[in-house]
Amino acid sequence: MHDIKFIRDNPEAFDQGLAKRGLPAQASGLIALDDTRRGLIARLQALQERRNAASKEIGQAMGKGDKAKAEEIKAEVARIKEGMPAEEDALKAAEAKLHETLAAIPNIPGDDVPLGPDETANVEVRRVGEPRRLNSAKQHFEIGEALGLMDFETAAKISGARFVVLKGQLAQLERALGSFMVDLHTREHGYTEVAPPLIVRDETMFGTAQLPKFAEDQFHTTDGRWLIPTAEVSLTNLVRESLLEEDVLPLRVTAWTPCFRAEAGAAGRDTRGMIRQHQFAKVELVSITSPEQSGDEHERMTRCAEEVLKRLDLPYRVMALSTGDMGFSARKTYDLEVWLPGQNTYREISSCSVCGEFQARRMDARFKPKEGKGARFVHTLNGSGVAVGRALIAVLENYQNPDGSVTIPDVLRPYMNNDTTIKAK
Repeated sequence: MHDIKFIRDNPEAFDQGLAKRGLPAQASGLIALDDTRRGLIARLQALQERRNAASKEIGQAMGKGDKAKAEEIKAEVARIKEGMPAEEDALKAAEAKLHETLAAIPNIPGDDVPLGPDETANVEVRRVGEPRRLNSAKQHFEIGEALGLMDFETAAKISGARFVVLKGQLAQLERALGSFMVDLHTREHGYTEVAPPLIVRDETMFGTAQLPKFAEDQFHTTDGRWLIPTAEVSLTNLVRESLLEEDVLPLRVTAWTPCFRAEAGAAGRDTRGMIRQHQFAKVELVSITSPEQSGDEHERMTRCAEEVLKRLDLPYRVMALSTGDMGFSARKTYDLEVWLPGQNTYREISSCSVCGEFQARRMDARFKPKEGKGARFVHTLNGSGVAVGRALIAVLENYQNPDGSVTIPDVLRPYMNNDTTIKAK
């Protein structure tokens, strides 16, 4: 959510930020909406002041015995009272229009974000590990189905397309990956584990900017709530409508949850396999910081997510997303892309973003500085640490063997009865 005061004071800078995302200038229109709102506030205040003054004048006129004057003023007060509801309704409509317009505008990119219209302008920051070049490398769904442990047909009977049933060692592998990630982030990276709600209210989805713009990508319940598309929603909103002490910052929390996405805009993309599912597991990282901490925290969070891939010995690269490829709430984003031999390419497995005060304004999340008066908005950050289903895909494809079995990475073996391989039933 943007600050209309900042827009009024810096219209050119605001429009330049939108231009980086390929969006038209909007400052003048927003200022006009705010002018309307301000005019209505001023008019309503003038009416209230006149009503109060007139009420006193009635008493004065009565005190002087001027009944005619008193009746005249009473009539004026009655007219003011009669007209005020319409003025109040007009003000509410103007405030709603301004709020609605501001809520639909994405965050302004940071100055160090690569300029470009889409993913073609993303910049590789670093590459870790050598991509595995395997003879006749299979894709994850070919491996899983051949093992008899990955069943899309039965899942379709139960739930429809974009679902999967994992069995036996693959179900265990998914659980092992999630447990390994949570243990790493809580024991070594200083995150506090949280078990958050998976169903949330409108205000919660608005706070992290899934609403109103992305409603069609979400699953809506019959009682008007939403299934979370990512634990970012629940975790970030832990500080909604709060006033924190600066000493507690940064706050770092993590959660391993199911996530639910309608994938309304993904028709025809990744229709086979587990890359793009309606239901998937993810370990999420969220940090709440002061403005001065958020830049360093973004780099730290990205390194925490990278460590998962390093421990799994999976080749990956870090990409700085361009202004045209970033998410709605982000000021800056790094994507981690893991190497998939079956596809002979890198695919996203984590996205780590710093959002500045964009989400905090929508949630009214503030902190009290140790020095100075007043309160400031916190900065929020979120990242996948990492997507569990995609990590499973990466393990299957990178650790596949010619005989159809899959070697279990060393760090996961304690979570899998110390087995060394996944074999066909």
